[in-house]
Amino acid sequence: MTRTPMILSPQAKGVLAAIGACAIWGLSPIFYKQVAHVPAIEVLAHRTVWSLVFFGSVLAVQGRLGQVRKAMNTRAKFARLALASLMIATNWFLFIWAVGAGRTTESSLGYYILPLVAVVIGRVVFGEALQRIQWVAVGLAAGAVTLLTVGLQAPPWIALTLAFSFGLYALIKKRLDVGSVVSVTAEVSLLLPIALIVLLHSEHTGGSAFHGGAWTMGVLLVSGPVTALPLILFSYAARRVRMTSLGLVQYLNPTLQFACAVFVFSEPFTGWHMVAFGLIWIALALYAASMFAQDRAVRRAAVAASASGTGVM
Repeated sequence: MTRTPMILSPQAKGVLAAIGACAIWGLSPIFYKQVAHVPAIEVLAHRTVWSLVFFGSVLAVQGRLGQVRKAMNTRAKFARLALASLMIATNWFLFIWAVGAGRTTESSLGYYILPLVAVVIGRVVFGEALQRIQWVAVGLAAGAVTLLTVGLQAPPWIALTLAFSFGLYALIKKRLDVGSVVSVTAEVSLLLPIALIVLLHSEHTGGSAFHGGAWTMGVLLVSGPVTALPLILFSYAARRVRMTSLGLVQYLNPTLQFACAVFVFSEPFTGWHMVAFGLIWIALALYAASMFAQDRAVRRAAVAASASGTGVM
């Protein structure tokens, strides 16, 4: 008796792709820890160069390389992409530096509060209305940041910079009518001259990672695919999965980062961290509940509209 092969629905494939993307992002601290001995700015330069090589190859195979130039064919588009490249370079550099400096716990906090930062940006920039429960979630996140500032006697600037740099990056991308792979290729191409200057300077001063051994160079070369693959998977998922589900899956990224920091790298996790993270997790639970409620209301309205439209006249 032959068994019928299981065929996954587009929604299921999208969820698996999203899980894959977030798992790669979440476990990436282990990857970048392998080059913690290389200056973060040089790691960023390598990541830029090899990402461009990978993305450019993908677009060339697809016959879409010309779209990169079109994405920058007006002054307004060029300015937006330049600003996006600045935001993503800031985010990448700080993340790489934080992992190397033993501060992955703070980077995970940044990606935990990112959804709530996005809510605030949506309110300020687009005037989006917030439900009461969402205001409570934002308030809890603000309270967590305040607690850490008081308890550690310093603001969690790594977490805040990571969250706001990526939040602003997402805002810029929202206003770009360009596919994700094309736009990222354009962004890293704008960063390429700076990356080459950094690599040439490192080579001139004799401290280049090109002389750091096969393992170091191999990790840096693979940073291109490690950057590109989750983005491609996430783009695939975004076209097939409801935003509510996609938003919940994204919490896998900071959760895995947090696990790497505490259980793999044995970074300090104080009582202040415990209370702050507890507040953040409560805030995210409230936020997720509000998103589920909104999604359910939208679907009910759509069903009701469909039923009324097909009713007997």
